[in-house]
Amino acid sequence: MIKTDILIIGAGPTGLFAVFEAGLLKLKCHLIDALPQPGGQCSEIYPKKPIYDIPGFPEVLAGDLVDNLMEQIKPFEPGFTLGERAETIDKQEDGSFIVTTSKGTKHHAPVVVIAGGLGSFEPRKPPIPTIKDYEDKGVAYIIRDPEVYRDKKVVIAGGGDSALDWSIFLADVASEVSLVHRRKDFRGALDSVEKVEELSKIGKINLITDAEVVDLKGENELESVVIRHKDKAREEEIKETDHFIPLFGLSPKLGPIANWGLEIEKNAIKVDNSYDYQTNIPGIYAIGDVNTYKGKLKLILCGFHEAAIMCQSAYQRINPDKKYVMKYTTVSGVNGFDGSKKEAKREVVKSIN
Repeated sequence: MIKTDILIIGAGPTGLFAVFEAGLLKLKCHLIDALPQPGGQCSEIYPKKPIYDIPGFPEVLAGDLVDNLMEQIKPFEPGFTLGERAETIDKQEDGSFIVTTSKGTKHHAPVVVIAGGLGSFEPRKPPIPTIKDYEDKGVAYIIRDPEVYRDKKVVIAGGGDSALDWSIFLADVASEVSLVHRRKDFRGALDSVEKVEELSKIGKINLITDAEVVDLKGENELESVVIRHKDKAREEEIKETDHFIPLFGLSPKLGPIANWGLEIEKNAIKVDNSYDYQTNIPGIYAIGDVNTYKGKLKLILCGFHEAAIMCQSAYQRINPDKKYVMKYTTVSGVNGFDGSKKEAKREVVKSIN
């Protein structure tokens, strides 16, 4: 059984920053995430997408933000259970909790923090009757390793940032990239739209608009897709391909957490924002996009704030007999569990006699 001071469910930016704030309080953290790597949506969906509202960063790529957070929390040596979803929670007689994952891994902690973004995500699948037959046989809803598509024929469907960005990226990886969108207008960033149009003109991307993929074909694995055009005068097009990637976004769901007895409002967890973002169950907190309260803003920077406040409350719960006096990092420095220390240089003042 994995034991820790604070068990964080969700390894997105808010969950990762909570590790840093907890570390300042000498509290150890362990994180659970259903995704195979830390970073949440920033790593899984749009690592190449720029973010403009992180303080101190006029612009930072989502993936780079995650890398920076991982570097920031490295001295506090957090543990990770990745690729497993938190399934059940059991309250113990002493008020602590045991959380068990989808693979049976058990975690024990006096404080549980739900930082699962918008919850667990399920891909929005196109209404193609045969699509399940080709899942993991040429059909994927998320691109994890671009090298899988090296020198392959790829058909991407969608009209948002993910479809545009991955079409651009794979144009230099795959032997052939086709982007199919049911409209002529795209919903993504203007520079991405313009880049796709430029690549289309030079033959790097086969841009097919006012059309959609309606069927898939192949013996044991995907061999081709059937494209239907809105123009009734055009016949259905059968296009050979090795991979079909429909990128229609992810549908957020709370998943098993919805059955934990927490107070839920509009698919989000209600918390007491006037004090510490604790839920209706003492010892369980919710921070980031997964929570809701009056005046809630679903911004990464707000999640960072909630993480800092939550950790102060968690400290008092774990150490009821201790009084913590907050010190700024400019004064106390940052002392890592790995023995590292960061601190401001002390100025030497000489007296003149």
